[in-house]
Amino acid sequence: VQLQASGGGLVQAGDSLRLSCAASGRTFRTYAAGWFRQAPGKEREFVAAISASGGSTDYADSVKGRFTVSGDDAKKTVYLQMNSLRPEDTAVYYCAAVRTVYGSPYTYTGGNNYNFWGQGTEVTVSS
Repeated sequence: VQLQASGGGLVQAGDSLRLSCAASGRTFRTYAAGWFRQAPGKEREFVAAISASGGSTDYADSVKGRFTVSGDDAKKTVYLQMNSLRPEDTAVYYCAAVRTVYGSPYTYTGGNNYNFWGQGTEVTVSS
């Protein structure tokens, strides 16, 4: 599967953005997906994950209550709705996917669990 991330931009603290990750090839119902980010000079970190079934989600503590991950199987797209953005959310955001059993309820928070990655979309939050 190939992944195309989009939706990044420059916003002010407190604003919202929605990132999209469009998949080509096989349906997402057989793939779990995740969002990761990497700030300048820092390690890549987990942000959010959604199961192949779409029924399970997981979040990093730093984004809980502010970010929401969701999927649209018909559009083969996973979204990351980011609200109440903070300057520390500034990073390049990557979407990732891993093939699973159809309709699997499991989420994956480790980058090593994923074998398909998008190209990244940059999010800059000014204070």
